Amino acid sequence: MPSLSCWFFTTLLCFFFFLDTAFSGDPFVYFDWSVSYTTASPLGVKQQVIGINKQFPGPILNVTTNWNVVVNVKNDLDEPLLLHWNGVQHRKDTWQDGVSGTNCPIPAGWNWTYEFQVKDQIGSFFYFPSLNFQRASGGYGGIIINNRAVIPVPFGLPDGDVTIFLSDWYTKSHKDLRKDVENGVDLGIPDGVLINGFGPYRYDDTLVPNGISYQIINVEPGKTYRIRVHNVGISTSLNFRIQNHNLLLVETEGSYTVQQNYTNMDIHVGQSYSFLVTMDQNASTDYYIVASPRFVNSSWTRATGVAILHYANSQGPASGPLPSLSDQDNPSFSINQARSIRWNVSAGAARPNPQGSFKYGDITVTDVYVIVNRPPELINGKWRTTLNGISYLPPSTPLTLAQHYKILGVYKLDFPNRWMNRPSKVDVSLINGTYRGFMEIIFQNNDTTVQSYHLDGYAFFVVGMDFGAWTENSRSTYNKWDGVARCTTQVFPGAWTAILVSLDNAGIWNLRAENLNSWYLGQESYLQVVNTENDSNENSLPDNAIYCGLLSSLQRDQSHKYQFSVGSPRSSNSRMILFMLLFLALIESLYGMCSVKH
Repeated sequence: MPSLSCWFFTTLLCFFFFLDTAFSGDPFVYFDWSVSYTTASPLGVKQQVIGINKQFPGPILNVTTNWNVVVNVKNDLDEPLLLHWNGVQHRKDTWQDGVSGTNCPIPAGWNWTYEFQVKDQIGSFFYFPSLNFQRASGGYGGIIINNRAVIPVPFGLPDGDVTIFLSDWYTKSHKDLRKDVENGVDLGIPDGVLINGFGPYRYDDTLVPNGISYQIINVEPGKTYRIRVHNVGISTSLNFRIQNHNLLLVETEGSYTVQQNYTNMDIHVGQSYSFLVTMDQNASTDYYIVASPRFVNSSWTRATGVAILHYANSQGPASGPLPSLSDQDNPSFSINQARSIRWNVSAGAARPNPQGSFKYGDITVTDVYVIVNRPPELINGKWRTTLNGISYLPPSTPLTLAQHYKILGVYKLDFPNRWMNRPSKVDVSLINGTYRGFMEIIFQNNDTTVQSYHLDGYAFFVVGMDFGAWTENSRSTYNKWDGVARCTTQVFPGAWTAILVSLDNAGIWNLRAENLNSWYLGQESYLQVVNTENDSNENSLPDNAIYCGLLSSLQRDQSHKYQFSVGSPRSSNSRMILFMLLFLALIESLYGMCSVKH
């Protein structure tokens, strides 16, 4: 018969072992979202917008580095849907990216559960629907990835955290807008610019009609707020500013920046910034928050977003003219502002080591791509946009599934590394990246408007930009030390932007124009990065994968639609059950040892 002390000691030892094992893993968080149409009147005209759980914009996904995120998405729209997590790198898990090359669409009336880890990331990002021009009707929301408690943030804890979404906006539906784009009709001047889904404050009776609801951001005097600003719009570069307040830039798309004050910031389509703003004014009135289109003529004046910053001790409403940009409304000012944004090389981010410990300027480039865009053109009788003369046409079978099942003929690894002097064509042509290679990409913008380019799966280093044509000599101007790391960069018309990227994330990753009209007509490709070694950390095809195209016959009926999913066997519930069983088995084993001993 074992002694009571032996039994107690054994049980206690097992209990602490269980606690340490079961709860030392990264947490799981669960969200249940319904994506559907809802009615709103952001510009005073009733229209159908896309909401999430009836919210427009959608809810903020607020998580911490390395957390596991499970989002059950119910598609209550009348067309297929994918949600994309703009800037989330999905380390070794391209299956969760939510674009046409990685996932079959979620059919109308179905649900699908995303499960991904925000591995080794911090910062401000956003999500949006990635198919069929749907972002033009909403469906977007914010992503905040907080530092772990053990990693210091390179600034004091703010008194509050505010997210702001900027968007050029049309009263036409996304379906009508995409028809216009297909027919070669220019989008034209937006009907307005929304701030957090609201129309403009009536700062001018001749420009803003009565009865429009506007955003009010309430603040306390003397306090400092972190304000995260995202341009989630269609195709318009916007200048963001707060009347009489400085914007201290501290972070952009997951990188801490050198902290500099700006009176305004150009935020291009798809870009995200974090500012610290101190409420240091006397509050004689409220203050304007302004988002105005860049590099346009005076006919665009009505398309200006205006919200209100309201101090608790404000003595009256905002009035008078909006804060102007004076002589700053030109591309030269904007490109110099972009060059001034630098990486904070001494700050830690997702990991304790300084960001600058990765000395990207010392790495040998293995591949160079000069990617040239052109304005829309007719190819085989249809309006298309191109990169290096190729207009991408999404195949019915996603690239990831074709690769996994070794289906030939779905895509080709022949994307040219230079513009080819040949007629433009429609094709499924991918960039063949080298795993652990170091790629230089130069974007040359031959269009007449600013274009933004985004790469999924990575943060790249913006090392140079200038007007004119890029040449080999342009490399002498590169910033090889503290060029900011981000996932979306602007390219000015008649100019170039150069980026460097370390290809350490295996998968198939979307490279695209963030401007919806350019993207929708084919200005994208994919970067395939294959790890030829057997890496057990790479996530395999998820059990709940949807099949389409050439693999439609593999699709099982979705009898469980509209039920909340707790994720894959990697989830915490399954892990808890496993550890409980191990715990009981360990007690029994050690208890038996005590019995033998006595």
